[in-house]
Amino acid sequence: MKRSARYLNSKALNDEIRRASASISIYGCNGQRYIGCGLKDKCVTLYGTPGNALGAYLDGALIQVHGNAQDAVGDTMNDGAIVIHGHAGDTLGYAMRGGCIYVSGNAGYRTGIHMKEYQDKKPVIMIGGQAGSFLGEYQAGGTIIVTGLGLDPALPLVGAFTGSGMHGGKIFIRTASPLKGLSDQVAARSACAEDMAEIMPHLLAFSYHFCIDATELLQSPYQVLSPLTRNPYHQLYVAN
Repeated sequence: MKRSARYLNSKALNDEIRRASASISIYGCNGQRYIGCGLKDKCVTLYGTPGNALGAYLDGALIQVHGNAQDAVGDTMNDGAIVIHGHAGDTLGYAMRGGCIYVSGNAGYRTGIHMKEYQDKKPVIMIGGQAGSFLGEYQAGGTIIVTGLGLDPALPLVGAFTGSGMHGGKIFIRTASPLKGLSDQVAARSACAEDMAEIMPHLLAFSYHFCIDATELLQSPYQVLSPLTRNPYHQLYVAN
């Protein structure tokens, strides 16, 4: 099913998506917010620029974007996948608790903030380019992968305060160079074979979605960031 979003506001567009059968393609997206909010069992393909909170509370659907996406993609996402053939704005995957988000380009500030995991729910965010400051801020679980594909070697892959307040999960960064701008609450080490086996399914999924040779993602080593403590604010609330 195909539909133009040219004359539809956010509510009307979402009503069209919910009335559709298994899959729908939307052309001419131009800032409509909350597209696919809470969606469970459909495949939605978007052409254009969807607005804030794309796929918020997503619960099993697949959303593909041929273009850039604005802020808060996958806000509190529970399951499913969001694939962005372009760049994403700030707070990508805010409080995400399941599913996968793949971005071929860059992501803005505070990607993965408050990301968490529980039992079999382990969310993943993978960024093809670079990420802004406060990546993984207050991260409590899940996995973030930043590859820096096609990035000028002189440019940083991540911004300042990466892992600030982090107390769970892992951040993988594809680089052989020393990382700068890290929070003092995280430790960095070289990825081992076990680490690479953990993220390999996502490297393969990324290469599939964006038609990239998977070997390109393995041409440089990865560093793994993990929290130094599971209670980074202990001293703020407990008296000596």
